[in-house]
Amino acid sequence: MKIGLQFAMPAELHALPGAKELEPFETVSGVPFFEIAPNILACAGGVSKVNAAMAAEIFCLRYGVDLILNAGVAGCVTDLPTGSLVVASEFVQHDVDTTAVGDPIGLVSTVNQVVFPTWEPARCAEVLKALGVSAATGRAATGDWFAVKGDRAAWIRDTFSPLLVEMEGCAIAQVCLRNGVKFVSLKSVSDHLFSDRQAEEYFDFGQALENLGKIVLPFAAKLQEEC
Repeated sequence: MKIGLQFAMPAELHALPGAKELEPFETVSGVPFFEIAPNILACAGGVSKVNAAMAAEIFCLRYGVDLILNAGVAGCVTDLPTGSLVVASEFVQHDVDTTAVGDPIGLVSTVNQVVFPTWEPARCAEVLKALGVSAATGRAATGDWFAVKGDRAAWIRDTFSPLLVEMEGCAIAQVCLRNGVKFVSLKSVSDHLFSDRQAEEYFDFGQALENLGKIVLPFAAKLQEEC
């Protein structure tokens, strides 16, 4: 099985042991791609949905991956401690709105669905548990907006009931759906949307990166065995 590890930011990719010293084997559309381990490729595709979708499509079409593991940090709607790991069970896009023509909020046209499930999240959580790591599971909401405390964040919470809010996952899920590729997402809590200290948390999320970086590669290797 070939796996693509997709991060948004280089800092997330560089949290993998030894990743800073690696040279890309190819750069496509400005995105450097690395071979982290046999049949495990990685990239930092960029922040936001378009960047995420482009990198995911490259993984699917150019490199023929069987599974994309999206890993990174994310804002939390609840009080999970910073650095907590979360296996996303499903994604929604909170900034898609065609309700003016009668669609439900969050409906993504062409594929015509609101909710994008990930591949066997309960099984993935068990894999992590076998590796000695506890992870929560829950929904994540994606959109091209860095979520901060306020009316919009409250609306996302009340409308979609997510555990996490981030900027890439559902775009990758949509690409994987259309390409018949399995999709898994592992996030580390970096900040809390409704905390008065959110900005301070976000710019000091070393613990979140450390917790993520230690487990991503063992998790990917275990998925190779399991799938």
